Amino acid sequence: MGNRLRSTLRDHWQALIVLAGVWVLLWGHLSPGTAIAGVIVALVVVAVFPAPRVRGGMTIRPIRLLVLVGHFVVELVTASFQVAWLAIRPAPQPRGGIVAVHMRPAPEVFFAMTSGLSTLVPGSLVVEADPTKAVIYQHVLDLHGSGGAEATRRRTLALEERVLRAFATAEDLAAAGLLAGRSRSAGLSGSQEGAP
Repeated sequence: MGNRLRSTLRDHWQALIVLAGVWVLLWGHLSPGTAIAGVIVALVVVAVFPAPRVRGGMTIRPIRLLVLVGHFVVELVTASFQVAWLAIRPAPQPRGGIVAVHMRPAPEVFFAMTSGLSTLVPGSLVVEADPTKAVIYQHVLDLHGSGGAEATRRRTLALEERVLRAFATAEDLAAAGLLAGRSRSAGLSGSQEGAP
């Protein structure tokens, strides 16, 4: 049992910290008892529901992470106001559409991060994600108002680039064509759009 606990601590220490932090936030105050209970609950959760090992590595670049978070918050706030305006404006309903975005070759964890962050922005929703082909199909609430399919692809690829630059290893960045400030403009072709 001791080896299993050491293995859990070694392999999932980040998840333990996050889960213990969430526990403390849920209780609303930091005290020694709350922190210890959070660690115990986190250990139980990780032991009972072990996460699969992620293939490939991850490098956290703090400055790039701040850029990712900053851009995401701006997009989140802007999109929230745009969706609110669409809901209350005296005009016909906007025409939505589905846009196929061909992503860069990268590990699935970054594909999932990009898909998740895209879905969190109001007015857009990833309706299908195919990691084997590296394609996501994204529903856009107001396709014309958001700049059309090409603008949606550019925004999604820019989000993916920020995710990769914040977390991907040098090898993954090279495979995605993002070393030395290069950016891939491919992925802007091969779309499917139309009203849902």
